Amino acid sequence: MAGLSQDWEPVVIRKKAPTSAARKDEKAVNAARRAGAEIETVRKATAGSNKAASSSTTLNTRKLDEDTENLSHQKVPTELKKAIMQARQDKKLTQSQLAQLINEKPQIIQEYESGKAIPNQQIISKLERALGAKLRGKK
Repeated sequence: MAGLSQDWEPVVIRKKAPTSAARKDEKAVNAARRAGAEIETVRKATAGSNKAASSSTTLNTRKLDEDTENLSHQKVPTELKKAIMQARQDKKLTQSQLAQLINEKPQIIQEYESGKAIPNQQIISKLERALGAKLRGKK
């Protein structure tokens, strides 16, 4: 038994580093101040506000308020919605089947055929390809 010896390696267990939220905690900041650590506080320009999302609308708001005309979005023309319906019915497709063909939601086809959609040239060109019919340029 004299030849047996144990060679134990020390095991060091450490706590995880604090997360950024924990480092910004008021208690953590006060503890750092007491310890004499250097603390830097930076206020971000739009922190805690929704300025980035609303700034683009404020630019045109005054112009719209001053404008006396009734402004509205362009809607799908009657000729286009009738052409879409006719081409879809000629191909014997439902609105949802056509939507699946062009990788759009069935609601979009429904809005185009009811005339409520705002015309999007990309969607119209997808419809033309899927239906094999020219929908634009008919006068």
